[in-house]
Amino acid sequence: MVSKVVLKNIVKKYGDVFAVQKMDLAIDSGSFVSFLGPSGCGKTTTLRMVAGLSDPTDGEINIGEKIVFSHSQKISLPAEKRNMGMVFQSYALWPHMTAFGNVAYPLKIQKKEKEEIETKVQTFLKMVHLEGLEKRYPHELSGGQQQRVALARALIREPEVLLLDEPLSNLDAKLRLSMRQEIKELQRRLKITTIYVTHDQEEAFTLSDVVILMNKGKVERMDSEFAKDFLAQHH
Repeated sequence: MVSKVVLKNIVKKYGDVFAVQKMDLAIDSGSFVSFLGPSGCGKTTTLRMVAGLSDPTDGEINIGEKIVFSHSQKISLPAEKRNMGMVFQSYALWPHMTAFGNVAYPLKIQKKEKEEIETKVQTFLKMVHLEGLEKRYPHELSGGQQQRVALARALIREPEVLLLDEPLSNLDAKLRLSMRQEIKELQRRLKITTIYVTHDQEEAFTLSDVVILMNKGKVERMDSEFAKDFLAQHH
């Protein structure tokens, strides 16, 4: 089940400073949307509010038919109840767990049967081209492999929405290109609603159906036509 994500009049303030100002946004179910902009423009803050890791100061967030946050109605669904898959810049893998253990973790929490976990983990490891590396610990994996483990772990719970925060910025250029391709292919195959945060223009435009340009907590423009023009000029 993939879901539409709707932000209504979202405001985030830290003291008197606006991190995000009156943001209205509707992200279509199954689409790939990138937030693009310089550091401090509010893109990660927005992602964290969708994830439930940070509450907006005002506004409402809907995922599918469900209100997950509403300032006026005093609703704030915790992150673990929002059915999100998340991949961060730092991978955030558990160092004491193997690749298998890391990917299996969300299913263990859901108390799934051992056989089901086994089968599903193998399927997802295969999907991210890590078969044969199940028993390796994070420190025995390359950066790209660690990032794939993080991706498999995020996807295995079949989230309604996949959130990616600068997931490729720690990788070298060549690896970034191949991982970009993989993320796009997985997203198409699973038809999962995806929100991607990056400061890399080419990454945003090659991956996304829609690119949202942010500046100083505001959406400057949002379109896919702009993306096409941009790419046409740069190739």
